[in-house]
Amino acid sequence: QVQLVESGGGLVQPGGSLRLSCAASGIIFRIYVMGWYRQAPGKQRELVAVISSGGRTNYADSVKGRFTISRDNARNTVYLQMNSLKPEDTALYYCSAGYNSDYHIPPNYWGQGTQVTVSS
Repeated sequence: QVQLVESGGGLVQPGGSLRLSCAASGIIFRIYVMGWYRQAPGKQRELVAVISSGGRTNYADSVKGRFTISRDNARNTVYLQMNSLKPEDTALYYCSAGYNSDYHIPPNYWGQGTQVTVSS
């Protein structure tokens, strides 16, 4: 049974930082493309960042230079370091795992999500 369990969300002031974690089980983690998506109220789910099995990364334009995705294959965990947070980053953040190397193809698995709220 595949499980992706996110943690690290919360309430933070504008300009602050958070680090999201996603622990995976039930998959051969090292071969999967891992990603983070987000969905704000009334909006569609959007890609935030992905990291390939080889460590290549891609980011949404809106988070480039502020967010960093990384993975630890020994711990079956993917991270999202979020700095200089803005109110528009407020959303439910989802971890994903995809077998296809083309990250434009929807992932195979999703986590339940962790809420990030940026507000003063």
